[in-house]
Amino acid sequence: MNQFQEMGLPARLVERLGQMGITEPTPIQSRAIPQALDGHDVMGLAQTGTGKTAAFGLPLLTQLMGLRGKPAPKTVRSLILAPTRELAGQIREALTPLVAGTPIRIGLVVGGASIKAQVNRLERGTDVLVATPGRLLDLLDRGALRLDETQFLVLDEADQMLDLGFIHALRKIAGLLPEQRQTMLFSATMPKQMEEIAARYLTHPRRVQVDPPGRAADKITQSVHFVAKAEKPEKLIDLLDTHRDELALVFGRTKHGSDKLARKLEAAGFAVAAIHGNKSQGQRDRALRAFRAGEVRVLVATDVAARGLDIPDVKHVYNYELPNVAENYVHRIGRTARAGRDGAAIAFCAPEEMGELKDIQKAMGLSIPVASGAPWEQLPDPAAAPKSGRGGPGGKGQPGRRRRRRGPPRGQRKAA
Repeated sequence: MNQFQEMGLPARLVERLGQMGITEPTPIQSRAIPQALDGHDVMGLAQTGTGKTAAFGLPLLTQLMGLRGKPAPKTVRSLILAPTRELAGQIREALTPLVAGTPIRIGLVVGGASIKAQVNRLERGTDVLVATPGRLLDLLDRGALRLDETQFLVLDEADQMLDLGFIHALRKIAGLLPEQRQTMLFSATMPKQMEEIAARYLTHPRRVQVDPPGRAADKITQSVHFVAKAEKPEKLIDLLDTHRDELALVFGRTKHGSDKLARKLEAAGFAVAAIHGNKSQGQRDRALRAFRAGEVRVLVATDVAARGLDIPDVKHVYNYELPNVAENYVHRIGRTARAGRDGAAIAFCAPEEMGELKDIQKAMGLSIPVASGAPWEQLPDPAAAPKSGRGGPGGKGQPGRRRRRRGPPRGQRKAA
């Protein structure tokens, strides 16, 4: 008897896991699944890539298999909310093989796809609905579904939903759900607003945690290159040229910048694609399929790909531009060294990004090894700097020393 059987999972699920080569639970699965099977609400804290989908998916499917009959028209028996289309699609792909041969239907509703087709599919009722908050609200406003019979709720990567500005959508959705339900919330970090979400959604939750926040996978080799902004494209091309046959994921901050970089790489002879919030769902899906198949070797992306992208063959992750939110660095580099493999995370740091680099290293509790260049001298607070444009910090006599961008973190902008 393996550990999944000992937990009390149905023989059908244990058999399917074995066929997929999964025989032992990960730490988050070992701790969360028994609590969920006992009917408790669960708050799980673990980094992406630790097996969270199965941690909530296996107990959820176990309980659905015990229900009789079919869901009523337009109703949803269980709802899984995810912050991005990519993560939502990843969850459905992970759960679908587990329900093969059963009557359980798994639906997906995300933006960028035909809402009419989604309305039609929801008409007959759904056992498991994986959704992004925005598209779910659109469908609720159209009367395409009801949540008054939803018995199970999962919030996956809840901290990123807050980063993307979904707090008001989550509050609205909470008011449409029955009070008597089981809820599981999974998050990589625990920001202050998460306490409000937890209090609103969870009842006496059992808290399970593995890996301290900010810890990267042990098999990821990290390094940083100190390079001026204008020199980044050439540096990236030189590094990519050393491993043209391996998959590389390159993270930028903006949609326009990602497209521009992808064009430069294409001109340099790389098979490249870009994904970001301005791409249609079809474009994003085609780019990811080509990347998985190796037809595209370099994928340039904004933080829409920082979570939920599970492609074991990704060998290199480049932080071409450092994220404004330190925790996003950990999520980005977690796209490599998956399924027990090794991976490399390479960061580029321009003078104006020294603050971001220091925040990242503080959050991770380590110093990233320097691969080339030397740390830039970070400017003091501009408010304390001399007003003269000559000779003082940031003046004309200080090449390479630039003011850090002020304002709201880009990583929290909805447009990513």
